[in-house]
Amino acid sequence: MKKFVQKVLRLLMTPLRRNYQRRNGCHPTEERREMPNEVLLGLARDMIREGHTAVINVKGYSMRPFLEHCRDKVKLAPATDLSVGDAILAEIQPGLFVLHRIIRIEGDTITMMGDGNIRGTEQCRRGDVCGIVTEYIRPGRIIPATDPTLCRRIRTWRKLLPVRRWLLIIYKSII
Repeated sequence: MKKFVQKVLRLLMTPLRRNYQRRNGCHPTEERREMPNEVLLGLARDMIREGHTAVINVKGYSMRPFLEHCRDKVKLAPATDLSVGDAILAEIQPGLFVLHRIIRIEGDTITMMGDGNIRGTEQCRRGDVCGIVTEYIRPGRIIPATDPTLCRRIRTWRKLLPVRRWLLIIYKSII
């Protein structure tokens, strides 16, 4: 049933998808060079710990609909004050990094979940946090992480967890 609904929605949403891709630049024209995450994000972690900022390309779909694979970038800075709702880059195991949003903080333990996930969380310690997202960089615009409209959308999205599966199916059919 789910696949049938996806096919029907994809067919109906084709004009919207093309308009969205044209407007948001989903098909990058610049040449991309990739390196393994453990190497790139390890270097970014070291730079951030030295007090610098780092801009990385987003890979993966776990932060949909706020961050899109191969389209968006994020600017990371040293994490000084963490709160629920912040997107962070954390090393959950040696060499395994995730960029997810904080859903709970209990003492030294931080629980994270991707915006595009419907279940499953990751945990890390405060010392494992490599950096905090300060800017979302999309083609043609930069959105600060403190933007009130963005923060309101993130809070609303977190409350929609019970129906997130269906919303993501519709979103994927548009993209």
